[in-house]
Amino acid sequence: MSGSIEIRNERVFPVDRETLFAAFADPAKLAKWWGPEGFDNSISAFDLKPGGQWLITMTADTGAAYHNRWSFEEVIPGQTIRMTHHVPMHVFTLDMTFTDAGQCARLSWRMIFDRTDENQEMQPFLHAANEQNFDRLERLLQKGLGSD
Repeated sequence: MSGSIEIRNERVFPVDRETLFAAFADPAKLAKWWGPEGFDNSISAFDLKPGGQWLITMTADTGAAYHNRWSFEEVIPGQTIRMTHHVPMHVFTLDMTFTDAGQCARLSWRMIFDRTDENQEMQPFLHAANEQNFDRLERLLQKGLGSD
């Protein structure tokens, strides 16, 4: 198989763009919402700049721990983050775009995978998991934790 698979998610959040961006840019906040439902996070490295690394351990409610390594490719504060996921599986690129939506902010999320049978099978799961990510982020912002 050749080509790529794209998974897109988008949501408008009831905060300004800077607050939405800060919910990702601050590792203490990010650890509270990253990943699908049922995961807790521990971030051991987070250097939000081109070439910087992000090391996060996601622990499922079953106790299984997943060590993830990301590298940041492009960072434009308040606008764009492009990063590559390296391990434990599924190497892919994630583009996050932050835009104004009236008094609110829109987060557009695009995951780009190589087209393989395994990645095609994961596509419906990953779209749903991304929506859970957004649900967790929305709850965090509603509690006012997205603000400084």
